[in-house]
Amino acid sequence: MIRKYDEIMKALNAGEYAPVYVLCGEEPYYIDRVYEFIAENALDEMSREFDQQVVYGRDLQGGDIAPAISASRGFAMMGGRKVVIVREAQAVKKWDSLGTYLDNLMRQTVLVICYNGKLDKRLNVWKKVMEHPYAIWMQSDKLRDYEVERWIGSYIQEYNQRLAESGERLTVDPRVAPILADHLGTDLSAIVGALRKLIDGRPEGVNTIDAALVERNIGISKDYNIMELQAALIRGDIGRANRITQYFASSKDHPMIRELAPLFTFFSNLLMYHYMNDKSPANVAKELGINPYFVRDYQTAARRFPAGKTFLIIGYLRETDARLKGINNPSAKDSDLWKELIYRILH
Repeated sequence: MIRKYDEIMKALNAGEYAPVYVLCGEEPYYIDRVYEFIAENALDEMSREFDQQVVYGRDLQGGDIAPAISASRGFAMMGGRKVVIVREAQAVKKWDSLGTYLDNLMRQTVLVICYNGKLDKRLNVWKKVMEHPYAIWMQSDKLRDYEVERWIGSYIQEYNQRLAESGERLTVDPRVAPILADHLGTDLSAIVGALRKLIDGRPEGVNTIDAALVERNIGISKDYNIMELQAALIRGDIGRANRITQYFASSKDHPMIRELAPLFTFFSNLLMYHYMNDKSPANVAKELGINPYFVRDYQTAARRFPAGKTFLIIGYLRETDARLKGINNPSAKDSDLWKELIYRILH
């Protein structure tokens, strides 16, 4: 059966364990959370000593899953559930014995296969897992750039749900999520690590994560970041925009090719905004998939950049991206490209 992460965790928290889990995909965060929960909760501490086995794909002779399947067929020494976890299963090459095992699996065994990467769903063994009533298939894909901000919001919401009984509630300045997304990319483990650092590093009594806290705990400047650049462009402040981009050009933490992506997203959204019939804040936030806080940025930007100019800016961003990749750009430095781009946007 194909199941989403939330569905799997809901069942696990209710004490419902499937006999087989195949956890695969290029985003290890969800894979790790599922297998860690099973490893820590499926058995009590004493039973784990005898009835939990963790093997690594690279250690399986000939890359054959057969030894893990043999272990799964055994009975639990403590008379209850048995857990077999296969880590780094992308090193496994032979899966025939798993297909056979699915025909007559042990209901008291929990076999967890952690495969960091893409699986070929056309193979019969994986089709069998996806269709089997007692096997769980979970695909864990990398987030796209535009999904990171929303994911950070959902993480904070989940954190607040855990705090509900204490009466405490954490709030996040809407500008923080885009700053973190720009700096950390789509690596969920890195994002969670940064969020935990911010949450745990708050001064006592402070329940708001703002740009100053991000600068103090993560090291991302509150004055020189992509949100400040965007704000400078919206205001038409060419001096401020140039100072920020010069800072970017001198810092290894702000590669130009990465910083162009959120600008491209903003101006693409702005073009959509221009052609919306319903420009009410609620509809704009819904249609663009943004925090309502940022609607006013589009309202202001639309006055500075008419639809025709916005279309040209998108072209400038595409052209700059191509030049960064070596097309029609034999020698220009990032600082030069930034200066030219800002001039073209604001003139």
